Amino acid sequence: MAVDTTQQHNTRNMPVMPRHDRRLDRIFFSFTSLLMLVTVFVGFSRTYYLAGVFRAPLPSLVLHLHAVAFSLWVPLLIVQTSLVSAKRVDLHRKLGIAGFLLGCSMVVLGVLAAIDSMARSFPSTGRAALTFFIVPITDISVFAILLFFAFRCRLNPSAHKRLIYIATTGLLAAAFGRMPLPGTASVSIAALYSYIFLIILVAYDRRSMHKVHRATLWASALLIFVQQTRYPIGQTEAWQSFATRVAHLYR
Repeated sequence: MAVDTTQQHNTRNMPVMPRHDRRLDRIFFSFTSLLMLVTVFVGFSRTYYLAGVFRAPLPSLVLHLHAVAFSLWVPLLIVQTSLVSAKRVDLHRKLGIAGFLLGCSMVVLGVLAAIDSMARSFPSTGRAALTFFIVPITDISVFAILLFFAFRCRLNPSAHKRLIYIATTGLLAAAFGRMPLPGTASVSIAALYSYIFLIILVAYDRRSMHKVHRATLWASALLIFVQQTRYPIGQTEAWQSFATRVAHLYR
């Protein structure tokens, strides 16, 4: 009972957005969720969705489970934004628990899929597989951090929705990396394409709030810093040694 009272007190003391701003929020986050869904579908259409999903030629069961979990995330995001638009915040919060559990399963499956892919490629591809291992590991680590803080901020809608948005943006580099766009063979360039969504969010913050939301600033900075500094770290002897031990243990 004490916890419920505290939550009610926090809710009463949160600033209430004007109705016009709430309507803009619903439109913006619903539309960008659809854009993210299109991005994921286009990026993975050739190798997964149009290849028959479970009949797609993925080399292991863990990769199929990983693909299913990640494929459910963006549609869930669309459902959640739709519930808010329909003013069914009660259902949004109940489904949010399932969404948090799905996100936790994505973290576990993402790590397992990264290890599985690296272990199957090593030692035939040598240092390249060990170096690339840092890419999915850091992506899922940033996702886990932002998911944790989004859950903590679930009673602060403006921060919560931005953290979920940026956590999802961090997963889109993999989709852009599979598109026939200039430079996407480079992991860092593929990540740059995904930052289009960060630019859109910053522009929306400036338009709707006349400033950039604090959650947008720190979460975007974390994502960009990790994604643009990881590859040199992946080439260090320390990381190569760590990845080699992981590969041997998994095999």
